[in-house]
Amino acid sequence: MNTPIKKEIVDSLIRKFDIQDFAKATIREVKRVAQFAEEESGVEFIKMEMGIPGLPAAKAGVEAQIKALQDGIANSYPDIQGLPELKKQASRFVKAFIGVDINPEGCVPVVGSMQGTFASFLTCSQTDPKRDTVLFIDPGFPVQKMQLQVMGVKYKTFDVYEFRGEKLGPKLESYLKEGNICAIVYSNPNNPSWICFNEEELKTIGTLANQYDVVIMEDLAYFAMDFRKDLSTPFQPPYQATVARYTDNYMLLISGSKAFSYAGERIGVVCISDKLFHRHYPALADRYEGLPFGLVFSTRMLYALSSGTSHSAQYAMAAMLRAACDGEFDFRNEIKVYGERAHKLKEIFQRHHFYVVYDRDLDEPIADGFYFTIGYPGMTSGQLAHELMYYGVSAICLVTTGSHQEGLRVCTSFIEDHQYDQLEERMALFEQNNPVA
Repeated sequence: MNTPIKKEIVDSLIRKFDIQDFAKATIREVKRVAQFAEEESGVEFIKMEMGIPGLPAAKAGVEAQIKALQDGIANSYPDIQGLPELKKQASRFVKAFIGVDINPEGCVPVVGSMQGTFASFLTCSQTDPKRDTVLFIDPGFPVQKMQLQVMGVKYKTFDVYEFRGEKLGPKLESYLKEGNICAIVYSNPNNPSWICFNEEELKTIGTLANQYDVVIMEDLAYFAMDFRKDLSTPFQPPYQATVARYTDNYMLLISGSKAFSYAGERIGVVCISDKLFHRHYPALADRYEGLPFGLVFSTRMLYALSSGTSHSAQYAMAAMLRAACDGEFDFRNEIKVYGERAHKLKEIFQRHHFYVVYDRDLDEPIADGFYFTIGYPGMTSGQLAHELMYYGVSAICLVTTGSHQEGLRVCTSFIEDHQYDQLEERMALFEQNNPVA
């Protein structure tokens, strides 16, 4: 069978890297096979496996960070609570684009949202000895489960595919009534499906968080990237959807990586509600000298993990947030290209019998954004991912994200203009070699 890359090259690399089941191959493993196959074959890969920003870093951040370094900030330890200006601008940003009030005290910088979730998991899992389990509304970011594995914390998960709308509440409650859940985690928009919970669903989550006294960790890594709505005007609705309107038991994880293309400097902010920040849990008080939740998070967990967040990167984040709030920097306009790419890519795949797996947000089509999901009739996730490698296309399987659906996650961030024609040509050949009955 004629394919752009010889099957022997891909298959030998999979064996060489000891990947037993390609359906369970990690992002890094898929990337490595693609890299070596590209080098050995001389055929350019269309790389869709890594969720890395494909745009230049926000200018406001770069300039502020350079100035901070030139002013000598690198020789000074950052305050564990964070740069006051960053805390102020994070509080403004939440008000401007989410429409929620959070005191600057509760806005704590972290070494990317990855560290934010790690410290949040540590804190939430120690609030009550009986609550030893984290619940994931999947699909989701695979590394968050690895974090819990590293710290020895249990977790449960369910695929939300069949539990949207009015079905979400009963499904969540079936776990919460067991009494062992300390926190619920989800991303909105969702990585990888790009579903966006609506206000009714978020109200359901918030109401149950109040009823069962659990913390909601809302991962906003893809902040305001529901491109079906104009979320670009500060201090004016519509706002980024959030559970924070329906409960005080929340932590919002805001990342600089995707919205501001500032992934390399590892900077984000965890915004803890005023009530949760000051709440005293007996188990935390006994273990940490009477400290409330928010100070345990910052002065114990973050201090132990990294002794603070890169000082100069905090100046960058503060500048980007300030510029966005002041209307000087339309970050949404910068990143809307991801939605445009997704639209073009979906059209190409669907012309050749592929289908979008998570294709609807309740009663409307799924948004175009940073990610989308594809499947092919008659193929499992592993078969499809493996087969596409022969055509110089790399993507990860949905099973690695906690999804129960057969298909792949496609990331739009690295797609270049000349690759649309490449993909069209290769998928036409794929369809020819894999005819649909």
